[in-house]
Amino acid sequence: MSTFPTSAKAVIIGGGIVGCSTAYHLAKMGWTDVVLLERKKLTSGTTFHAAGLVGQLRSNANITQLLGYSVDLYNKLEAETGQATGWKMNGGLRLACNEERWTEVKRQATTAHSFGLDMQLLTPSEAKELWPLMTTDDLVGAAYMPTDGQANPSDITLSLAKGARQAGATIIEDTKVTQIELEDGVIKGVTTEKGFIECEKVILCGGQWTRTFAKTVGVNVPLAPMEHQYMVTEQIDGVTSDMPTLRDPDRLTYYKEEVGGLVMGGYEPNPIPWAVDGIPKGFHYTLLDSNFDHFEQLVELALGRVPALETAGIKQLVNGPESFTPDGNFIIGEAPELKNFFVGAGFNAYGIAAGGGAGMALAEWVAKGEPPFDLWPVDIRRFGRPHFDTDWVRTRTVEAYGKHYTMAWPFEEHSSGRPCRKSPLYDKLAAKGACFGEKLGWERPNWFATDGVEAKDIYSFGRQNWFDTVGEEHKACREAAVVFDQTSFAKFTLKGPDAEAALSWIAANDVAKPVGSIIYTQMLNDRGGIECDLTAVRVAKDEYYIVTGTGYATHDFDWISRNIPEGMNAQLVDVTSSNAVLSLMGPKARDILQSITRDDISNEAFPFGTARIIGIAGCPVRAMRVTYVGELGWELHLPVEYATTVYDALMQAGQPHGLRDAGYRAIESLRLEKGYRAWASDIGADHTPAEAGLGWAVKLKKNIDFKGRKAAEAQRDQGVKKILACFTTDPDVVLSGRETIYRDGERVGWLTSGGFGYTVGKSIGYGYVRANEVIDRDHVLSGEYELEVATDRVPCKVQLGPLYDPKMERVKC
Repeated sequence: MSTFPTSAKAVIIGGGIVGCSTAYHLAKMGWTDVVLLERKKLTSGTTFHAAGLVGQLRSNANITQLLGYSVDLYNKLEAETGQATGWKMNGGLRLACNEERWTEVKRQATTAHSFGLDMQLLTPSEAKELWPLMTTDDLVGAAYMPTDGQANPSDITLSLAKGARQAGATIIEDTKVTQIELEDGVIKGVTTEKGFIECEKVILCGGQWTRTFAKTVGVNVPLAPMEHQYMVTEQIDGVTSDMPTLRDPDRLTYYKEEVGGLVMGGYEPNPIPWAVDGIPKGFHYTLLDSNFDHFEQLVELALGRVPALETAGIKQLVNGPESFTPDGNFIIGEAPELKNFFVGAGFNAYGIAAGGGAGMALAEWVAKGEPPFDLWPVDIRRFGRPHFDTDWVRTRTVEAYGKHYTMAWPFEEHSSGRPCRKSPLYDKLAAKGACFGEKLGWERPNWFATDGVEAKDIYSFGRQNWFDTVGEEHKACREAAVVFDQTSFAKFTLKGPDAEAALSWIAANDVAKPVGSIIYTQMLNDRGGIECDLTAVRVAKDEYYIVTGTGYATHDFDWISRNIPEGMNAQLVDVTSSNAVLSLMGPKARDILQSITRDDISNEAFPFGTARIIGIAGCPVRAMRVTYVGELGWELHLPVEYATTVYDALMQAGQPHGLRDAGYRAIESLRLEKGYRAWASDIGADHTPAEAGLGWAVKLKKNIDFKGRKAAEAQRDQGVKKILACFTTDPDVVLSGRETIYRDGERVGWLTSGGFGYTVGKSIGYGYVRANEVIDRDHVLSGEYELEVATDRVPCKVQLGPLYDPKMERVKC
């Protein structure tokens, strides 16, 4: 180009597939004033050495949709740009070598069917017809996805870059960005080796450099570079260009055809982190030294599947670093720390598969201020405090890499980097047999082992070892009382003269309530989708105490703070670490609590949906009369230094009443019976209150404007095309979510959550019944339903009300 640009609407940093895809999609949306800057050459970071397999199925419908978008784009990109892509839709095979892996594959096939993908189950002989070079003696079966494929990473990236240029974007190579210029926390532009470019928005797609560069402006991107190797062979007799890609997770390996030979790589259980002390300067178009000793473990596994490898000539053992994340999902979205700073990075060696869709989603996020659909599993706001520490991130990422092809067990927990964040009761509960899970670094009791039982999860696709023990905790909550340690709740205060006005705009429910009121509310986007689902307590005329889920701390804080109307005097502060939370729940809860406080906690003095400060064992406790389990109860919020004292007082007072400890597994079972919704599964940014049966919590009858009101009103007037319903099956059917819903033989949706109800003695699932036209309650209740579970259809019953609803006096008196 003749002149270096001095301004742009947005600057993209990084010329790999994600950066070029984002430029392509922004330009296609009319954002021609976009500049992409690459410090060296396009693809020269990590894209050029990617293996190039393109699979679509993930455990989340929207991420699967995003990967499907990539396939649709790659199908037409070469014809559009005239630039070769190396794309071919040759299908993908996934093997199963034991019965538990076969169960996993069958459940994956059901998930595929739920999301509208054609995933076919094959016998070993049918799989061998598609891939004749492999041995099948140990195979139980295989799954085949006809629309999977493979691409040449560099070619497809250059094709996206050409398409971006054709649509008006500017792409400049050999131009390093040295600094992002901020003024009072606002992006003003980027400084490069060739000059300054003024811009409002920056999109960082810097691959393994992203974490370090983002840190210069205070943005946290949790990823770590890991060595990843694959072998390229000479031509092998019998390898044809139309052979599907092959994944053999029990042998930790994958394969694809390349120029008549094979590419074979995998995910070893003992991966090697790279660049622990920083990426070397000038690193581009560079591979690492081949590590044959480390790769040998994968070769041995591969030879058992593809004997022809033993005599094949080896062209190259490619060792290239890739960016991996602590949870195995990539990272996109607007950074919570800096407005107009967007990230697309950490693609865990499936950046080619995700590149087309991720670029589309990121471009829409930049242009419209929100993603095209709910992308919570990959949203940058899913991370939190532990992820600021690079050593912790690397430790967890090593584990996630090593699990890339291991069994994806239901309820599986990570083991590395633990314990990290602990409640004051951690040691006390551990001594009482707590088996902990972890969320956002917090150790949380999932269940309590009884005498003679080890406090350890034993994973399976059937009922797991904690099933009966959790049933006892569940029963205690229904018949006596339990204590849950919920200290990990995210807790904020919103304070200032305009606190009520600000929260009234952000919250869908009416928060203009008297001091002491508890308000359950959603917070909606402009499409009416549920961005937050939380509780707000009015503690003063100018202050609210807000409680939300552990994993949503960063997301919900960001959503609330960003949507406080400009000019309003209201400050949001995270007080999570200040307060412990003990939840006392069950029909005996009042008897227990009244015995250790002088405050009157009768129903008349302390009705449901209110909060007060009461005294327990010398501690000022904010007692909140709420329930997420369908029983009488209080959340007790108290300063952390009092936690053990108050807990001991509760347990001593509760002994005559049958009080016991209980964990999050019981909470899940109890809430499923009562029909309470869980954000990020049953409800989210793509679901509205009307669709989820939560319209009662939206203040449409009040003459108060709020974010999302127009969409909620339109849906009220026009009706809904999907409705959340409850499904029950026989107790021997294990439901875990994503099972396909059939109504009168037609696929109408999938389960958003699943589990077991010990009181009702049934397996329970929730999911949306979907239609192409407006539907109502009668439509939902009039059909005959089945659920597809691991490819088998089982009959089920449907209802819209709660399965369990205790007598009113047990909840409210």
